[in-house]
Amino acid sequence: MSSRRLTMVSYVAKEYSGSGDPTRSMQLLWGIQERPKRGPKPRLTVEDITRAAITLADAEGLEAVSMRRVGEQLGVTAMSLYSYVPSKAELLDLMIDRVYGEMPRTDSDEPWRARLERVARGARAMYLRHPWLLQVATARPVLGPNAIARYEHDLRAVEGVGLSDLDMDLVVALIGDYVHGSVRTAIEAAQAEERTGMTDLQWWESLAPLLEKVVDWRDYPVATRVGEKVGELYQAPMDPERSFEFGLQRVLDGIEVYLKNATS
Repeated sequence: MSSRRLTMVSYVAKEYSGSGDPTRSMQLLWGIQERPKRGPKPRLTVEDITRAAITLADAEGLEAVSMRRVGEQLGVTAMSLYSYVPSKAELLDLMIDRVYGEMPRTDSDEPWRARLERVARGARAMYLRHPWLLQVATARPVLGPNAIARYEHDLRAVEGVGLSDLDMDLVVALIGDYVHGSVRTAIEAAQAEERTGMTDLQWWESLAPLLEKVVDWRDYPVATRVGEKVGELYQAPMDPERSFEFGLQRVLDGIEVYLKNATS
């Protein structure tokens, strides 16, 4: 887990990619919007605005991102931004695609399992750097250059291993869904300490006297035994890093069994 302070917001999807003008988003994403041939040189670029919005979202959460706040970061008025980006909806598409561009994309001769591990770890690192991404529903994906390049890269991890094209897509989606759920848990665990000002151990210790009064642990022998072992090891209800590693290997095990059956 990064030591960077995580913004204390609820990571529930509240925004939707692709919710603006699709034509304008595509023009901005692919850099094909018309540029004025006359007049003074533009003070800003779309890249400047996108970077400022990402910095703001990283620091304060997606709710903090507005054209006014982004303008303040750049020392201009919100109205001056509209000549570059028509609204927050299109800006959000730009932010997502730019963040996707940070993910490493390196083809290698490694076995498919190692390549999928690399895909998963890259995605997890991206979410931890930019936890506001968890607030964005992407049922309508951003079709920018980085998003498409990311999809191409991820598919290449299972290219030529014997899967059909549809199964390749499903495997990549499975890895993405696993990472998304796992990283949400990791961020929420880190956020809990920031919100309460107590470590997990301190929080459980504060509850212990009350629990001893209301719970007869003999009624829950398995939960008591396992819970004590977990608590002793982690000093917390869970270790997000260890949970991610365990779960990723089990997901890959399942894919390996499926691949063997599909190619036998």
